[in-house]
Amino acid sequence: MRIVLFTGKGGVGKTTVAAATAAHAAAAGLRTVVCSTDAAHSLADVFRTPLDDRPRTVGERLDALQVDARRRLEEVWGDVHEYLVSLLDWAGADSIEAEELAVLPGLEEVFALAEIRALADSGEHDLVVVDCAPTAETLRLLSLPDVLAWYMDRVFPAQRNVTRAVRPLLARMVSMPVAGDRVFAAVRRFYDRIDGVRDLLSDGAVTSARLVVNPEQLVVAEARRTYSYLALFGYHCDAVIANRILPDHVDAPFFDAWKQVHAEQLRTIEDAFSPTPVLRAELAPYEVVGIDRLADLGASIYGSLDPAACLCDVDPYRVDAVGEALVLSLPLPHVSRDELELGRADAELYLAVGPYRRAMVLPESLRRREVGAARFAGDRLEVEFVEAR
Repeated sequence: MRIVLFTGKGGVGKTTVAAATAAHAAAAGLRTVVCSTDAAHSLADVFRTPLDDRPRTVGERLDALQVDARRRLEEVWGDVHEYLVSLLDWAGADSIEAEELAVLPGLEEVFALAEIRALADSGEHDLVVVDCAPTAETLRLLSLPDVLAWYMDRVFPAQRNVTRAVRPLLARMVSMPVAGDRVFAAVRRFYDRIDGVRDLLSDGAVTSARLVVNPEQLVVAEARRTYSYLALFGYHCDAVIANRILPDHVDAPFFDAWKQVHAEQLRTIEDAFSPTPVLRAELAPYEVVGIDRLADLGASIYGSLDPAACLCDVDPYRVDAVGEALVLSLPLPHVSRDELELGRADAELYLAVGPYRRAMVLPESLRRREVGAARFAGDRLEVEFVEAR
């Protein structure tokens, strides 16, 4: 079973490329499902068929769905939602405001994680294609497993114990609703549903991320940053798909400047993402909607390649023995020394690049050692661990 995640700047054709990949894989004989985690769903429009948040057949061996955060909220978040509504009502919000505010920011991404795991665990498909939200939301989605694990391991138990201790006192002093055991149990049950997603999505043998770009300067610049952030969290990017390239046979003078821009940006893309393969999708003379046109686009993108295969095997993380030291090495392409913040606390290594931070749990072989030095070797960060003095 394979999972392929598609992301890119809004408007680059990410949904179309994801759907084309799924249609091509299904035509090649793979049981395939494509899932949209973007709050602004357009997967149904691409397939020209209504979709909801349950897998629906849209072609031979091909299912599709759009995650509905509100429905998932009602199914698995009911106790927490009920508590939040009562708390907001106590704070003075009217009933409609309380209902809306109780849908916490980021819940869509959390439910998307649970859906990806459910589809992978079902055993009903050979390939799960995920049409992710634009890059910022996708990065938040992929960083959530680390954040949630940190919260559940460190904060959740203490918060639950404190609430148990102060609940009787608060109940006598104020009328404010206090979360009970049922609320905390609901949080724990839901976390258990997504526990293990981090391992699933960071396993290169199972999951790959693919960046969709247009040959335009601003789009390529954002894709480079996204590529760095994916590496920061240990996700495998196995392909970049340059979409909407002007075909060679278009020779009208009006397009000469655009063709020159595309040629220059394609060279930039090839250089920036090497050795990750860059696949190309030409601008079609028609709107790519419907299963047949999507399958044709997928075939033109992948050619003889298997769309479900891992197209590039770049190890995101390894530990090597160098003399008496152990060196942790991970790729951080397009990151300069000044952009990186590095710290160590007990069994974790903290890395920050721009607005994104990761707490990386160190393997046992490194926990007993001290950080000796850190340096960049090409596009990889190398952190040296030495015997404790």
